[in-house]
Amino acid sequence: MTDFTIASFNVKNLIGPDQEYYRFQQYTPEEYAWKVDWLSEKVQTMDTDIVGFQEIFEERALRDVIAAADAEGMADNAQHIPGPDKRYRRKAIFRKLAYRPYTDAALAVAPNANDGGPGQRRPGVAILSRFGFVGAPEVIQDLPHPVDIDFGPMGPDGGGSFRLTRLSRPILKVRVPVGQHVITVFNCHLKSKLGEYLRPAGAPFPPEVDLTRYDAVGRALGGVRSALRRMAEAWVLRRAIVAELQAGHPVMVMGDFNDGEHAVSSEIISGEHPFKNYAWMLRHDAETPRDRYSEDEDAQIRTDIEAVRLHSAEKQFIRKSTRDMVYTAAFGGVYESIDQIFMSRHFLADAPESIGHMDYFSVLNDHLTDGSHAEAPYNKLASDHGQIIAHMRLKD
Repeated sequence: MTDFTIASFNVKNLIGPDQEYYRFQQYTPEEYAWKVDWLSEKVQTMDTDIVGFQEIFEERALRDVIAAADAEGMADNAQHIPGPDKRYRRKAIFRKLAYRPYTDAALAVAPNANDGGPGQRRPGVAILSRFGFVGAPEVIQDLPHPVDIDFGPMGPDGGGSFRLTRLSRPILKVRVPVGQHVITVFNCHLKSKLGEYLRPAGAPFPPEVDLTRYDAVGRALGGVRSALRRMAEAWVLRRAIVAELQAGHPVMVMGDFNDGEHAVSSEIISGEHPFKNYAWMLRHDAETPRDRYSEDEDAQIRTDIEAVRLHSAEKQFIRKSTRDMVYTAAFGGVYESIDQIFMSRHFLADAPESIGHMDYFSVLNDHLTDGSHAEAPYNKLASDHGQIIAHMRLKD
């Protein structure tokens, strides 16, 4: 058996000091040192083999965090882990307590193609792997062919359409060798729920952002744009996932989906849930009310759907632990889980193609406070997300 861990960590606006990332927002050298220290403590606590990071504005800052985690983790090892002169050093508990540095780990960083100048920066994503990578990492953001979503004919003028040419943030795809297997890992950060508003030519800002002239209808349209973009980005990710699954590769997907596990974008990424019995369903080519799918067709349809479905680590954990909820973010009094780890059925113990299973699912959210409160501890310096970790076991 080969054990490994995989985690998702939204670090919240990681950038070096004295750099304005969003308008009027930057870190002093003291604030940056505090943030690096806080993040490095979380990296040590997670001690994870594969980590997907979101909201990375620059690679150097992430490397500062990893270096700080290694320095502090190894110093802690020296204090608490018995040396070779101790007969009890081989106890399993010390292996579990020891921090493993990322000295030889591989780091892939995907900058954001929408990144601008000071005050208009846009974050990217990264993946850190103790196992390294097979082949070169791939970044999905600028689409070679636009995604045109036609809503179909609904009346004489048609139903309209939606076009996507670039994702709001990159999707990073890597292949990771673990034990005797190679796993395709995707890290994403889908469009947020913040509204998208258009700035008229010559205007200093979109009229909808002027809250002294509150435009309820205009702001609702901004929410529509945001939701459409997020769902379209989820579809682009889904297309890449299915291509990997059809090629026979085990797949794991992690990141900040900006939607809960049962939300539309998450369902797009994970895939369709099979109907209970397709033999009850009217055929697509029915000519009479009696034309239903056969029992053999029912089995084939269900097999085809299951082959390309992803499964939520969070949902597996809830089912095993009998807990009723997991949350990783809080805003405006609403606690929800918008950070996810999904996996193909290769990681389900009873699936035909099973190569392993998930032993446990950890959620590090003890630091969370409602981000809408100005008095929230840490405020901009700590992350406003919990960290999630899937503990996996592979067959050799």
